[in-house]
Amino acid sequence: MFKNFMSWIEYRMPFMEKMNLHVLQYPAPKNFNFWYFFGSLAMLVLVNQILTGIWLTMNFVPTAEGAFASVEYIMRDVDYGWLLRYMHSTGASAFFVVVYLHMLRGMMYGSYQKPRELLWIFGMLIFLVLMAEAFMGYLLPWGQMSFWGAQVIISIFGVIPVIGDDLTLWIRGDYVISGATLNRFFALHVIALPLVLVVLVFLHIIALHEVGSNNPDGIDVKRPNDGQKIEDNVSDKFTFHEYFTKGGKKIIVDAIPFHPYYTVKDIVGVVGFLFIFCWVIFFAPEGGGFFLEPPNFEPANPMKTPDHIAPVWYFTPFYAILRAVPDQLFGAIFMFLAILFLALLPWLDRCPVRSVRYRSTLHKLNLANFVISFVILGILGVLPATPTYTLLAQIFSFTYFAYFGLLWFYSKNEKTKPLPVRLS
Repeated sequence: MFKNFMSWIEYRMPFMEKMNLHVLQYPAPKNFNFWYFFGSLAMLVLVNQILTGIWLTMNFVPTAEGAFASVEYIMRDVDYGWLLRYMHSTGASAFFVVVYLHMLRGMMYGSYQKPRELLWIFGMLIFLVLMAEAFMGYLLPWGQMSFWGAQVIISIFGVIPVIGDDLTLWIRGDYVISGATLNRFFALHVIALPLVLVVLVFLHIIALHEVGSNNPDGIDVKRPNDGQKIEDNVSDKFTFHEYFTKGGKKIIVDAIPFHPYYTVKDIVGVVGFLFIFCWVIFFAPEGGGFFLEPPNFEPANPMKTPDHIAPVWYFTPFYAILRAVPDQLFGAIFMFLAILFLALLPWLDRCPVRSVRYRSTLHKLNLANFVISFVILGILGVLPATPTYTLLAQIFSFTYFAYFGLLWFYSKNEKTKPLPVRLS
């Protein structure tokens, strides 16, 4: 009876067919390594943020008068409220750690190159929405750093010519940051942006499965006999068995089914991640003042400015670029260009070879320069804007943008190593 019932459902809504096609029997390259943990970890953290967020909203009061007190109530009086709050606050930082490493893997192995340009664009849109989601959630505890950090970030939009003042007024919902701003950010953080994020993640996965996964060698999956690449890594016409074996003869050996091979591999990554995640939650939930800043344990006070205002750590590389430029308008322009150039990587990199394994030494050094510049800018964004730190921010902002300029210049005629015929 159960089998008949499931067949009845499958005929009307082919859930298992799509599950096999896009998850269980999805043909994945056989040489995935450590760097391919972070896509599944991003999904895990997204689910954690959504579930813990739902529970936190049950006791949160989105008003200027009640927000800070409701967070204290969650921490002190709600059963396991402290655990939910720390899972959510630590999850926000973990989300950006995982996403930054996921993006770095894409840059290392050329996962943005043809035919995966749209996949990369969807990923960058996810990154932008995630930044907006994190920024709006950061205001909700209504602590000192939340209030003044939001004041600084929103004021950036005010330097835009002609529409700046109207835009900042629209973002705040008031002439100053007030309960109206908090209520507006709460609605966007809890309802609007999570919906957009889930849709973009869905499109990101669909785009991935349409063109197939990249791999550390950066070459296409091929047939064993003639060495020709498979035109479509995913096909609605065949099951996994039919696609990989035809007439009793294997037609492809460079890919393996996602389940059980990569489900088991990802479980190992999840277990390792949870060890670190739980250690932070139970032993260092403030993250040394980077995840939860000391001023945020004081209620927001518009009449008292903190000694040093800085956004939360995952925004600081772009904040350092903003501060490095003396003119506020040009600082804002360069800050947005820092993200835009990342989105334009599919067109800035003109080399036909994808993986850093087979690229030139110059490319490897250039990529290392980008990583070092990004990390140092993140550190400088947390520190006060002294003349020395500002000079360093200007130097590393230049090296950050130099990565994109040099990439466009040398990539077209880059001397690369011979590509392997098959996946190693």
